[in-house]
Amino acid sequence: MSQSPSSSQSTATVSIPVKRAPVPVRLLESYAMPLLTVLVFVFFAVFPASSTAFPTLNNLYVIFGSQAVVALVAVAALFPLVCGYFDFSIGATAVMAQVMCAGFMANLGLPLWLAIILPILMGALVGVVNGFFVTRLGMSPFVTTLGMSMLIAGLMIWYTGGQTIVSGIDRAIFSFGSARWLGLPAVFFVTLAVAAIAWYFFTHTPFGRSLYAIGSSATAAKLVGVPVTKNVWWSFIIAGTIAGSAGILQLARQGSATASDGGILLFQALAAVFLGATAIRPGFFNVVGTIIGAIFVSISVSGLTLSGASGWASNVFNGIALLAAVGLSTYLGKRKRQGAST
Repeated sequence: MSQSPSSSQSTATVSIPVKRAPVPVRLLESYAMPLLTVLVFVFFAVFPASSTAFPTLNNLYVIFGSQAVVALVAVAALFPLVCGYFDFSIGATAVMAQVMCAGFMANLGLPLWLAIILPILMGALVGVVNGFFVTRLGMSPFVTTLGMSMLIAGLMIWYTGGQTIVSGIDRAIFSFGSARWLGLPAVFFVTLAVAAIAWYFFTHTPFGRSLYAIGSSATAAKLVGVPVTKNVWWSFIIAGTIAGSAGILQLARQGSATASDGGILLFQALAAVFLGATAIRPGFFNVVGTIIGAIFVSISVSGLTLSGASGWASNVFNGIALLAAVGLSTYLGKRKRQGAST
């Protein structure tokens, strides 16, 4: 009786080793952005045109203060982006929270605590609506959130009549916005606290890890039992809530509220997020990299301003940084996925 090959021969498992980059290359990929941030700081600190004002404590206070709001908006953007969705309404949501917080106090005489809570809840409501349109109605997140941004901007201009809200605001919020803890702005520590919670959420909770799974492959995530629709919806809600909180910090920093479309906040935040995807965990959106990216953008813009660069230079830099970051993070992401599938 002849035996089949499967019964007469033992089956050998051949493992194909995945080719990994040398350790120095991987370290350079992970820490190039922090290193570049330090080098840019050193450059502007010694550059004759900016060396007088740039390395001072007052300028560092301004850098970290302005970075705190941008970084918080960037953390908000992370949640939908990790799932593979853009939310272009977070900048407008932050402005809405800033305007409504000021308006609730100036026009309605609400106490500070209520004037802070209500705009944050309004930001969460924006996330609820965005999530409903995207997950339940199947609308494009790009069109949905861009339309929401335009709607919010229009409503805020109508609410303020195009005027800046200055008077009638509780001075306590300004005192907090100008306070210093350990020599740094108090608002910066609020951002660090939210970022630390977001980092723990993404790295140590099943729900946070499920968002990465959805971003990698929503179909595969659904097959293993991940509630894709619900989790994506929640990512928009969380983004809106954090963006609303950023608006409150913006009011505390500026001391007034003016209606706008939030475009400056949005694009600086996106630049920070995509720059962050080239650091720490190259090819993946991550919280630590995002904070570093926000600091890099803030340092660079401050250095250009103090060097006497024209007003358009900051916009050009932000545009170049965003394009370069998107291109590099996309390339690193593709390379990581190709390496994993090898």
